Parts: sequence; structure tokens; C-alpha cells
Amino acid sequence: MWFALHRHGLLRAGSLTLATLSALVQSGAMWSPAPSPPHVVCSAKATAPVRRPDPADAVPRVERIAAGHPNRPYAMRGAAYKPKNSDVKWREIGVASWYGRPFHGKRTSTGEVYNMYAMTAAHPTMPLPSYARVRNLKNGRTIIVKVNDRGPFVAGRKIDLSYAAARKLRIHGLGQVEVVRFTNSDIRTGAWRNPSNAAKPTVTARSTAGARSVTIARNDGGLTR
Repeated sequence: MWFALHRHGLLRAGSLTLATLSALVQSGAMWSPAPSPPHVVCSAKATAPVRRPDPADAVPRVERIAAGHPNRPYAMRGAAYKPKNSDVKWREIGVASWYGRPFHGKRTSTGEVYNMYAMTAAHPTMPLPSYARVRNLKNGRTIIVKVNDRGPFVAGRKIDLSYAAARKLRIHGLGQVEVVRFTNSDIRTGAWRNPSNAAKPTVTARSTAGARSVTIARNDGGLTR
């Protein structure tokens, strides 16, 4: 009622008479409802986070294998390692881990800058630089990486993948993988494109500390390199 009085401007001093009030009541104007508030449409559908697409695999190319650094023998945490410094065939099966942000932007063993979003990997004794195919034995996913770093140094692992490489394989912690290195001959002839041209398991990562075999890897989940 009072809204109607305001709407008709009848609450101004001296403007409301008994006759006017009676006429408004009889006409029903006094009881006209207040206008509805604007209709607001709210969407209950939440915006899903956008997942970054997987990066393209590394493209193998012929690169010279250094006779000296980074393929010189080295020691780490009491174990001695003797990397290969020749263009050897290489195939092995074992545990893969990954490393990420703590090493992002730092130099790798080959002198390149580590990019956690690039398709690279680290290996304790594979000749550097190398290119390799890595296959996740659990889901069959396959990637190609450039191996340009040493490490990690946690026993029981074969290779350490970049963050992007591990994500592309759907490895979130540790994973069982097959690693096949491409020789320069494989790269020149294009044989690396055929997964059936897998190298024979002629080389394994071994320590020169006595007869003890050491497999090393690195991980970014609070584990030490």
C-alpha cells in the first residue's frame, strides 16, 4: 500500500485527501504489487581447467658423441660410473622416474639448459647426447626423447624423464618402461621410425665399483637426485 502511495506521488505533504484515498482503494490501485527484481540467470556449470596439450616428441638427428666430458667416468655417492662414449646399440627394461621444477633452467650434463616442458631425459651411462624411444609397459604409450643429462642417483631405476616426457607417458611417480637407444645409423637411414627395429639388449648401465651393478635415476617428488 505504501509503495502505491509513493508510486502515485500521494505522500507529499497536503496531497492526500479522504476522497482520493477512497477512490484509490475502490480502483485497486493501492494494492498493485511491487515490480519484480531483474531476472538473473546463473550457470551452475563450472569451467573445467584447460589441460596443456602434450608436446611433440624429440626429433632424432645425428650428433657427435663427445669423447671426453660428458662421457668421462665419474663417481657419485661412493659409486663409480663409466659411461659409453661410442655409438652403441642399447635396450633395457626397468623403472623410470622424472624430475622437474627444482632443475628447470639449470644446465644439463651436455651444457644445454634443462626445460621441464621439453622431451628430454637423463641416464647414468648412456652416451651423450643420444636419442631414445621410451615405452610405458603398463599402457603401451611411446615417446621419443633426447638424452642429454646424467643422473639420477637413486638405486633401482633406469632412466629419469623430464616432467613433460613423464606426463606424456602418463607416469605420475614411477613407471616400468622399455628404453631403446637409436644409433646414428638408425637416424641416417630412418630406421628409428620403425618400432620393430629395436636394438638387442647388448648394453646395461653398470658401475665400475667392483662387480656391483648400479642403476641410477632422479625424481622430483621429494626424492634426492
